[in-house]
Amino acid sequence: MAALRERLAIPVLAFGGILMAVMQTVVVPLLPDLPRLTGASAGAVSWMVTATLLAGAVLTPVLGRAGDMYGKRRVLLMALGMMTVGSLMCALSSHIGVLIVARALQGAAAAVVPLSISILRDELPPERTGSAVALMSSTVGIGAALGLPLAALLVQYADWHVMFWATTALGVLGTALAWWAVRESPVREPGRFDTVGALGLAAGLVCLLLAVSQGGTWGWTSPGILGLFAGCAAILTLWWRQQLRAERPLVDLELAARPRVALPHVAALLTGFSFYGNSLVTAQLVQAPKATGYGLGLSIVATGLCLLPGGVTMLLLSPVSARISAARGPRITLALGTAIIASGYVLRIADSRDLWAIILGATVCSIGTTFAYSALPTLILRAVPAGQTASANGVNVLMRTIGQAVCSAAVAAVLVHHTSLVAGAPVPTLHGYLLAFAMAGTVALVACAAALSIPTDPASRETPRTGRPTGAPRDEALEGA
Repeated sequence: MAALRERLAIPVLAFGGILMAVMQTVVVPLLPDLPRLTGASAGAVSWMVTATLLAGAVLTPVLGRAGDMYGKRRVLLMALGMMTVGSLMCALSSHIGVLIVARALQGAAAAVVPLSISILRDELPPERTGSAVALMSSTVGIGAALGLPLAALLVQYADWHVMFWATTALGVLGTALAWWAVRESPVREPGRFDTVGALGLAAGLVCLLLAVSQGGTWGWTSPGILGLFAGCAAILTLWWRQQLRAERPLVDLELAARPRVALPHVAALLTGFSFYGNSLVTAQLVQAPKATGYGLGLSIVATGLCLLPGGVTMLLLSPVSARISAARGPRITLALGTAIIASGYVLRIADSRDLWAIILGATVCSIGTTFAYSALPTLILRAVPAGQTASANGVNVLMRTIGQAVCSAAVAAVLVHHTSLVAGAPVPTLHGYLLAFAMAGTVALVACAAALSIPTDPASRETPRTGRPTGAPRDEALEGA
């Protein structure tokens, strides 16, 4: 039985990562109909997406740090449990207030991937860690590609609550499997949890992401948005100073400022931006009415199926990305991945009218995302002590989230300024979509440059299991384990 649990640990953790991505995307097909179904305004309904984004951004580094201190399996189960409870609340209620709170609870699932990656580092032998981490990283794209068409099918042919009953059942299954198959890591980082740091980071991130996500609606120069940006700058400045003085900070800023850690975080932000532009713009482009001259007028189900090949490709190529990292190093894998993303956008710009060309370009972007996302956690694992892997990967995932939020705002700004009237309604022009592709592709090239700037450490022959050079003394976290 113990051997079976050990063999199933990796697929169980990957299933949890796929669930996380599914939970983030299932609400998308519902958004146009939710004002009618809930009796709420369109602005209130949009908070079902914003609440998940904010909660995920805030809780990912916090839960990552808690996992390093109190046990990664314990915190992983808590995150999966919060996700499942949120899904159950959505299944039981049609009240917009309850739904927003429930979606915020589902945002806790964003911590599943960094916690799982940290568990894999602690538990697996070095020769298996690379492929397992690559698979875990690819679950983000796989879950998103699977979640959209499946949710659309359920919404189209059943009551919308059925979708949340289905995700609740999957959440219960995922939590139970994780409780059964995943064992607790012995690696801990001792000390007291930095509550003041957690609250400060939460307040700063809420101000930042709320301003970025609502800027297009409220107006970028409105007093509310300017006040949020000012509040973010003030809070995060105070938080930075507090972290430098704290005995056991939530985020080790001295470690995070080292180039081998800071540059992967920068690359994560830029990759998150370039990755998100692919699915965001593609979904709108193929659903545009045929009267535009370029749109295909596809349904939300057909739109999800267009993105499905990319998700399948991510699953199939995750072992390849691990082999490249093992042979050439994760820095090269990251640079290769971001370069492939950029080439995918070149294809999108060359032809965004034919369905086959759209699917091909989107799939190429997904291939690049597979390589980039598999390399990022490996770079972090090799650059931080074993006792800080969950929190450091949590910050890396946070940077991806911020990149996606900025991409959403930037794409919306581009499309709003490039519209034409079709049947009396404003619709983005093809030129606007091509500009969005060019913007995302340029950001991918900047991410490639950041990847190539990450310094190598030829004197270090670190392994994913310990994260330290061969022959080096064990760090404090390992001594205390």
